[in-house]
Amino acid sequence: MRQRNSSMEGPDGSQLFEDTSGAGPRTQSGYRNQQTEPQQAGFAGQSLLSDPMSNLAMAYGSSLASQGKEMVDKNLDRFIPISKLKYYFAVDTVYVGKKLGLLVFPYMHNNWEVSYQQDTPVAPRFDVNAPDLYIPAMSFITYVLVAGVALGTQNRFSPELLGVQASSALVWLIMEVLAVLLSLYLVTVNTDLTTIDLLAFSGYKYVGMIVGLVAGLLFGRPAYYLSLLWCCAAIFVFTIRTLRLKLLSEAAAEGKLVRGTRNQLRMYLTMSIAAAQPIFMYWLTYHLIR
Repeated sequence: MRQRNSSMEGPDGSQLFEDTSGAGPRTQSGYRNQQTEPQQAGFAGQSLLSDPMSNLAMAYGSSLASQGKEMVDKNLDRFIPISKLKYYFAVDTVYVGKKLGLLVFPYMHNNWEVSYQQDTPVAPRFDVNAPDLYIPAMSFITYVLVAGVALGTQNRFSPELLGVQASSALVWLIMEVLAVLLSLYLVTVNTDLTTIDLLAFSGYKYVGMIVGLVAGLLFGRPAYYLSLLWCCAAIFVFTIRTLRLKLLSEAAAEGKLVRGTRNQLRMYLTMSIAAAQPIFMYWLTYHLIR
């Protein structure tokens, strides 16, 4: 036994193998320490979130965000009146049908005055005489699509040419509205017409342009001329009867035309705006039918 024990010990009296019988509890205790560290970190995070200073900082940050949103909305509404745009898109199917019929057959319509409720015009879906932006916007998009079909039937379609067609129509529309605004400023007309109203009235001509293009694509060039002539006369009558009450509000209030240089200028301006609609209708469609 002494020899065996002496053989297992080194020459310096140390053991050849390390005794690991006591390593198990130490390993388990280390593992337990590792488990408790995340828990302690979680408790520390919870205590940090429950800190009154952190809650105050979060409340201050949310108040800053709400103030920034209000500032952005106020500045955006200054340049783009979102609240007013909602009024011009307050339409329904019945209104759209009646308005399209009025744009194509305005001759039998008698009452052209816009209805008011507490000094505020009613929504377009309740009054067919109220201007809207839904029909002009949809008509412009439809006009671009029909123009693409017309170019395709002539083997002239290309994305670049369609883009030129759409951009040119939009530029002419903007120039028309700017010219009317400048004319109103020079004539010094006191009217409740806004830029959006002028944009709506100028955009109604796309309905007649679509009718003319579709008739030309289906039945040829003579049908295009006949239908476009009818729609040009209709939009001329519609524009005069609509803008007459807007530009000649003083005379309309008295029930008769007030003679004077200023009222004559207003009448000439109304006639010029109405006469410009058929010109634009022909200019933007004649090259699409061959």
